[in-house]
Amino acid sequence: MQDQIIDLALELTKVTKAKIADLDQIMLRTQILSMNARLEAARAGEAGKSFTIVAQEMGSVSQEVTALSASLNAAITENAARIQNAGNDMSITFRGSRYADLARNAVEIMDRNLYERSCDVRWWATDSAVVDAVQSPGADAAAHATSRLATILRSYTVYLDLWIADRSGRVIANGRPERYRDVVGADVSREDWFRRGLQTADGDSFVVCDVETAPRLGGAQVATYATAIRAGGATRGEAAGVLGIFFDWEPQARAIVDGISLSREERACSKVMLLDSRFRVIASNEPQAFGQPYALDPRDEWGHTVRNDKIVAYGLTPGYETYRGLGWFGCIESPAHLAS
Repeated sequence: MQDQIIDLALELTKVTKAKIADLDQIMLRTQILSMNARLEAARAGEAGKSFTIVAQEMGSVSQEVTALSASLNAAITENAARIQNAGNDMSITFRGSRYADLARNAVEIMDRNLYERSCDVRWWATDSAVVDAVQSPGADAAAHATSRLATILRSYTVYLDLWIADRSGRVIANGRPERYRDVVGADVSREDWFRRGLQTADGDSFVVCDVETAPRLGGAQVATYATAIRAGGATRGEAAGVLGIFFDWEPQARAIVDGISLSREERACSKVMLLDSRFRVIASNEPQAFGQPYALDPRDEWGHTVRNDKIVAYGLTPGYETYRGLGWFGCIESPAHLAS
């Protein structure tokens, strides 16, 4: 709508200036006629005196109309520029607000997805096969746990793998040993997900780590969730190990980024991103941007700024139900002025 208003105003200006130009041509012809009339009157001598007065008045009127035309043309040019500037400001404000809504919606969709992951890890940590693997360690218990994890993975395709680590931080079972052969026996005691998972307060608690690449999972981008495996699967039971689940981040995040409702023109020249709490790119329509810092300076939980002739719109994660979110932002960067 704003663009239509600008276009109409500029078209009106164009038509008006064209008519003024036509008027200027008529006045020029009038001035020439007035000059010729004065010359003919001078040749006529005494008989042409009265006509000389008329010719002079014609010249005066023509000059006044020409001056008025020039003033009108200047006023129209100035006001047209003001209309265009106001229209551009309206367009930027409108697009910035729309982009901010889309950015917040994108991160909210991801939060709803990740809320389910937080439910999964707490539920599966109470599975009897998982609990037995750390409480009654042995080959049979590990094999049963591996089978159980594999069954879960066949149903929950958004995960790359599920790992069970004992209290010392040694992985004793995973769901895809045929794909990830170096997992069982690995020491994960120094990894963030294990240390924080072991320290969870109870069975209702969980931890989630920043999105990172996982060397033992083929360098894939993962969001890792963890919680303690507790004695007897009880909510207040003693921590006997840790369950870590590895969400296959890249395809899920790409689907959300690519699904944002931008026009073809907007998408061609815009960056669409998810940023973590450190303003690090964790998803983008430019895949090579993963892990790079982005200079976002949010002034509120939602909004937009104009920087270097670009609209930068953002929305902070609102969280979802009991999942408070991780301080992530959806972000869209787009040229302030789209090509016509």
